Amino acid sequence: MMTIREYKRAESLEEAWQLNQKKNNRVLGGMIWLKMEKLNVGTAIDLSGLGLDTVEETDEGFSIGAMVTLRQLELHEGLAAYTGGAVRESVRHIVGVQLRNLATVGGSIYSRFGFSDVLTMFLALNASVELYKGGIVPLAEYAARPYDRDILVRVLVPKEAASFCYQSVRNSQTDFPVLTCAAAKTAEGYRFVIGARPGKAMLFALKPNGAETPELTADRFAAEVRAQIKTESNLRGSAEYRNHLAGVLVKRAVRRLEA
Repeated sequence: MMTIREYKRAESLEEAWQLNQKKNNRVLGGMIWLKMEKLNVGTAIDLSGLGLDTVEETDEGFSIGAMVTLRQLELHEGLAAYTGGAVRESVRHIVGVQLRNLATVGGSIYSRFGFSDVLTMFLALNASVELYKGGIVPLAEYAARPYDRDILVRVLVPKEAASFCYQSVRNSQTDFPVLTCAAAKTAEGYRFVIGARPGKAMLFALKPNGAETPELTADRFAAEVRAQIKTESNLRGSAEYRNHLAGVLVKRAVRRLEA
């Protein structure tokens, strides 16, 4: 159970940052997972008045505010067109529409949960995060950092000549994933991101061999990912099963993107 002593709707990022420097204070976000923790919160900080609930598209990329909901991601036509529906696929299995109308991009990225479909997808998109004090940081670097008291302002997705796909394996339709796989095919090669290991998503950058057929490339990539990935067991699946699934999903991704 979480108890909140005071509530503050921040009027500026500076005010939100100052409040968040106190150990007992928390940024609320969409209040999906935070409310399930046993916490005594001094001041609950609400960012909903700071205009961070929009997705802006330019010729260079997308700027996604921290308060954008997962439902907004799911319905955004620009993101769907750019990623070939991969962003929509990455969020559509997350519980239900009611939850996706509440859960925020900022909360998903900041929390860096191992089961996060959102983190898996945005790593494959080569995204960066904009922090109020820390500036712009590659998401791959941010995901590896320990938690701090900075404010996550927005997520930045560059447009590149690439194609994307997203896959997940779930024991039931709206359950947490057993394993997730986001893939990107670029001019430099492939990016594969494997999440729900059940640990935090891992990024693999692999290059095809021009002499290989797509099928051989798929087999080689699958073997390399399986050799490098670290999986664990929990109630949803064993480490061995997840390792096997990683190879299967990588193969499927290569076949789809090569086609």
